[in-house]
Amino acid sequence: MMLSIDLLKKISFFENLQEQELKLLLSITRKREFRAGEILFYEKEEAKFLTLVFEGTVKIYKVDPKNNEIILHRFIPNQFVAEMAIFEGISYPASAAFESDGSVLEINFDKFKEHFFSNPKITLELFKSLTHKIKYLDNVIALNVMLDSTARVAKYICENDDALTMKNNKLAKYLHITPETLSRTFKKFAKLGFIEKEGSHYSIVNKNALEILFE
Repeated sequence: MMLSIDLLKKISFFENLQEQELKLLLSITRKREFRAGEILFYEKEEAKFLTLVFEGTVKIYKVDPKNNEIILHRFIPNQFVAEMAIFEGISYPASAAFESDGSVLEINFDKFKEHFFSNPKITLELFKSLTHKIKYLDNVIALNVMLDSTARVAKYICENDDALTMKNNKLAKYLHITPETLSRTFKKFAKLGFIEKEGSHYSIVNKNALEILFE
């Protein structure tokens, strides 16, 4: 699908721009399409564009010394990816790849800064985007440093509606535990009556009890 003003209008970040501003934005923006598994950028690569996820899901990850992939964040449409790198003029601190087929919008940052940073609605949205990432990072630290594996699983399934429908391998990788540990934890929760099996997935039946584990 070709990028157009009509498509830009559908992006919440740009919905308040005037027609002339949208035309200018279109002239400094390109759309790139990716297949699932393709790399958007690598860690330490130079940041060249302000990048917005347009379609699909992008994961941000690092690889530890044992070659294990550690997922730091996932981005969905209408979210900027690693904008701090382009703001600060530094290389990307982690790698990014598509988990599904999708696309991004790559915006010429110098021209965007020149023409749009004087717009208070744009700067407010950028501030909100950065604030959201800081809060998310705080949560990642709390989840993976401050909590043991049992509390980590309890917190994640309580706070993420899609957690119990994810494949065990994917969820375990995100929580930085082994699939075996995740399976044992689910069985323990089920035995205690906190969750119950429904077909191939679990559902929460006692959220209060799970919350006690990590509060």
